[in-house]
Amino acid sequence: MNTPSLVVSNLRKVYQTNSEEIVVLDSVSFTLQAGENMAIVGPSGAGKSTLLQILGTLDQPTSGSVQVAGMDPFQLSENQQAKFRNERIGFIFQDHHLLPQWNVLENTLLPALANGKPRREHQERAVSLLERVGLSHRLGHLPSQLSGGERERVAVARALLLKPAVVLADEPTGNLDQQSADTVAQLLLEVPKEENTVLIVVTHSTTLADQMQKCFELRLGQLHLKA
Repeated sequence: MNTPSLVVSNLRKVYQTNSEEIVVLDSVSFTLQAGENMAIVGPSGAGKSTLLQILGTLDQPTSGSVQVAGMDPFQLSENQQAKFRNERIGFIFQDHHLLPQWNVLENTLLPALANGKPRREHQERAVSLLERVGLSHRLGHLPSQLSGGERERVAVARALLLKPAVVLADEPTGNLDQQSADTVAQLLLEVPKEENTVLIVVTHSTTLADQMQKCFELRLGQLHLKA
């Protein structure tokens, strides 16, 4: 049996103020195999983004553990953790975070730049991914020359460039019109699965959430499986 790509065990996040202890996440546990996807829904302020930040090693849990592709990234040094984050975790944000002065191909190659000049294989993969998301005719365009849906598709390609074990998407269709949202949703359902990558989507869109293999609601710090 294959090792699960993502194992989250008893994850807890607590913020201590002068007067009280605020529990944001409480005993969060789940497992996803390579190629599986899930949605996390819940009201604003429920801790969804905090959970994504911990899964992406951008924040530390108070207790509990996260294993990505058999490794606990929180046992790594800061430099090792940054390298792990870049290579094993892909991020897709609502506001895409493309560099305005770089064209579509350059933005897609961004994760490869952490190790110096992108290799030929990175260039070829970037072009292949951009073709897969329908942007092969836009390689030299700047973000300002793209629609919102096109910019989000660049973000999908960028997140997959280094073949991460896990892709984390925070409201990836939140700023898009319905047609663009449907296109991005279809890509999120198809491409990570083809790449054998775990996908976790935080969303307020019931349309997107309903298309995922699993859907959890985060409330009072705990995950509840939605029927």
